[in-house]
Order: sequence, then C-alpha cells, then structure tokens
Amino acid sequence: MLASQACDMAQLLVDRLSGFEGVEVVIAPPFTSLSPVGQIIKGSRLGLAGQNFYFESKGAYTGEVSLEMLKDVGCGYVLIGHSERRQIFKESDEAINKKVHRAIQVGITAVVCVGETLEQREAGATLNIIETQLSKGLAGLSGERLSTLAIAYEPVWAIGTGVNATPEQVVDIHKFIRKFLLENLDFSEKVGVRVLYGGSVNPENSKQLLQEDEIDGALVGGASLDFESFCAIINSALEP
Repeated sequence: MLASQACDMAQLLVDRLSGFEGVEVVIAPPFTSLSPVGQIIKGSRLGLAGQNFYFESKGAYTGEVSLEMLKDVGCGYVLIGHSERRQIFKESDEAINKKVHRAIQVGITAVVCVGETLEQREAGATLNIIETQLSKGLAGLSGERLSTLAIAYEPVWAIGTGVNATPEQVVDIHKFIRKFLLENLDFSEKVGVRVLYGGSVNPENSKQLLQEDEIDGALVGGASLDFESFCAIINSALEP
C-alpha cells in the first residue's frame, strides 16, 4: 500500500470510528506510511503498529528500523514473528525473543505471532511447533511482564489462502496457548494476555470467530486493505 493510499484509509477510519466504543482497533501500515498516518490518527481511537523492527536501539544496521524510531512516529504496538518474517526472512525464535524483550523495555505492546505450516499440521506437529515458538520466543519473561503482550495464532496454511481455520480449531489452539502460559511461564489469568486469531479473516467468518470466548480479537490481513470489509469485521466484534 502506498503512503497516499494508507493516509486515505486512515482518514476514512478516523471518520467512521469517531465515537466508536467497545473494540480496540490498531492499524499497521508499511514503514513509509507510519509518520503521515500517525499524524492523521493522532488523538483518535485508532492505534498504530509497526510491522517489524530490529532489536538493537542504535548502531551500524543500514536499512533497519529501531523500536525508538517506531515510537517516535506514534507506534504503541508492533508485530513480532509474523509468519512471513519466519518463513521468508528466516527469523529465528531467538531473534524474536530479543525483540519481545526490547518491546517490553521500550514500552510498546508486542503482538507475538505463532503458527504452524500445512506440512507441520498434517504431520501432527502443530502443538509441538507452537510450544517451541512460545517457550523460546517468550523465554526470560515473568508472568507480570506478559501482561504487556498479545499473542496472535496465525496458521501459515490459512494466511492469504482463503481457507481459514474453523472456530473449533482456533479455540483448541487458544486454549493450548493459555494453558502453556499458565503452566510454564508463571502467567496468571488475572494478567489478561490477549490471544488473537489471524488467517483469512473476512466479513463472512469474523462474527463466528469473534463470538468465541477464547478468541480475543483478529489479526486481519488482506481484508484490512478494503475499507468496507475492514469496517464490517470491526462491527462484527460488537455483534452479540
């Protein structure tokens, strides 16, 4: 999405969501759009997220963006470990862990993504993969510090394919994630880590997904590029 398109979308969302209550909406435009979009949504109900960052605060890392840079343009959130970062750019769980610690240190809400590929699911390795991603990606965190995070389950086989996981499949994984946090990372249910679902979320399936108690929200991909589709998904979060 070009900066001009992102700005137009941001302004439409600000206007549409004025006075809107009951759901938290965060947008994550490309790096080149963050500064102008941040100015447009300043003072509104919209939150701003970066799609990625490098875990060092400064140094000779040409082409990388630091968390301080993201915070400077108004980001209160950042995606960490998105499936495309893991699959295409070979981002390791260890690197993701460094990013999580850095986000907590800087005071930005990290949305930590986990999920399995189709091959891993067919091999029956889904839970093992997610457990490894959580244990390594969140290593060294106390239950209290987990309160600043959100976990996004995004099965790779359902991203951009039009094939979304069923509500039953998502609920099972979300329960597993919460159980893992409780038993292994000193997490307390009182802390309130949000667990989101991402994977071909659209206006046709969002209501069914979001009415499940175990699903706290959606990490919307392609459908977020269309204004009316994105607004329909937002509205579905409020429907009984």
